[in-house]
Amino acid sequence: MKTLSTVFSTAALTLLTATGALASSAATNKVFVSGPLILLFLGFCALVVVIQCIPAIMMLYGMIKGALSARKDEIVEVKNSK
Repeated sequence: MKTLSTVFSTAALTLLTATGALASSAATNKVFVSGPLILLFLGFCALVVVIQCIPAIMMLYGMIKGALSARKDEIVEVKNSK
């Protein structure tokens, strides 16, 4: 029981005394401007992801439609192969 209390006390003290990391302020005043080619590339990547989602959505729709449709009245005849 004392070990558990020690672990909780250590964790609480560590969390209470922890401070934020000191980040360098050298890169915080820069403004990164993306050129039109970068934006065109990112748009192309987004287009590829959207186009790949279309067959996945169609397949999901087909699986749900197949699972919900019931074949209750279908009669199957089995022939003996002797």
